[in-house]
Amino acid sequence: MPKPIDRPTSRYARDAAQLLGLLIRRARIERQMTVEGLAERAGLSRGLASRIEKGDLGCSIGAVFEAAAVVGLRLFDEDPRGMSGKLADAMSSNTLLPQAVRAPARVDDDF
Repeated sequence: MPKPIDRPTSRYARDAAQLLGLLIRRARIERQMTVEGLAERAGLSRGLASRIEKGDLGCSIGAVFEAAAVVGLRLFDEDPRGMSGKLADAMSSNTLLPQAVRAPARVDDDF
């Protein structure tokens, strides 16, 4: 079955992908690396590397994480001070990650 071309995405997901793409791009530029260099080192096509930097939600998460690793962008540090810019702020204020997946269930256990 072919993948749907236009699937609905939330603003939150689009913003998070764009932010991560911009962070990868900034780290690549700081390391004076070209898109071609990033693609070659990460084992990606130049087009995929470019799409990752643009925040395309169709990119596989593995490719995005590999691109981040190649440019030295630490995504999940125990200490948010090790991260740079907006991602560190988001992690420290928990704006990207939810506080909890579900509300705690109330159990009436009085017999």
